[in-house]
Amino acid sequence: MTFETKKDVLDWYEKQPRTLSREFIGNIDWKAVKDYPLDEKFVPVLLYMRDVEALTDMYYEELRRTPTGKDPIIGKFMERWSGEEQTHGELLNRFLNEAGIETDDKWQTQVRRAVTNFYTVNNYLITSLTNLVGKRFTATHMTFGAIHELSTTQGYRRLADLANHPILTQILRGIIREESAHTHFYWSVARLELQNSAFTQKLARFIIKHFWTPVGSGAKPKEESDYTIATLFQGANGLNWIDRNVTQRIQILPGFDGLTKVSDKIGQIVAQHTIPDSRFQISN
Repeated sequence: MTFETKKDVLDWYEKQPRTLSREFIGNIDWKAVKDYPLDEKFVPVLLYMRDVEALTDMYYEELRRTPTGKDPIIGKFMERWSGEEQTHGELLNRFLNEAGIETDDKWQTQVRRAVTNFYTVNNYLITSLTNLVGKRFTATHMTFGAIHELSTTQGYRRLADLANHPILTQILRGIIREESAHTHFYWSVARLELQNSAFTQKLARFIIKHFWTPVGSGAKPKEESDYTIATLFQGANGLNWIDRNVTQRIQILPGFDGLTKVSDKIGQIVAQHTIPDSRFQISN
């Protein structure tokens, strides 16, 4: 599905019903979570994903200070997007609790406080630089968003397949449907913005090629990010998964033909880390 204007993209997005409705959440059999084993190697992955979802409100606040975030169409999308991402984090936290992994009642506050001052200062400087470029940086913002949403969605798909936990799979499928809608918005707006000029294409490609890092990097410790990626995408199958579902999709965008940054970065991380099969499983 392609669109002619950003307003068309927003109109489509607003017609998408929430998957994680009260009814959906109410139908989750939380008491059955402990009826199925959960390999302990996936616990750090779930914690990382939970935290990244919770930190989206920080990204939302940062983007609101830029011409991209001040765009009324993008701003309206992000209001709903931010709320949905918070729900994702809360559901993952609830699953962990039901699986016997205790978390603090104020875990969201702790996650935000754990963000380094370096990350905060660095993002302030980046925001200032993007303001100098103005609206021409919107294509870069939207391309970053598309890559992050695509890779996050594929991470959830891999986790569902690898963990093979029925209740977790049910939750992740709901999250994936909402993340897929987010992906389509970001990707569609990125395509429209990139079509505006050769400059926006060259700028976006340069930034992605030289500065893209996996979602959550910087705000979360590198070792946690690397562990999550290596756990989910190790082996030829995992790397082919990223290439097919993320890299090749991004290469369709104007100005991104042949760019393999995402596959290269994920491949580098996977090559540097070996995640052994866990001998322990969390169960009753």
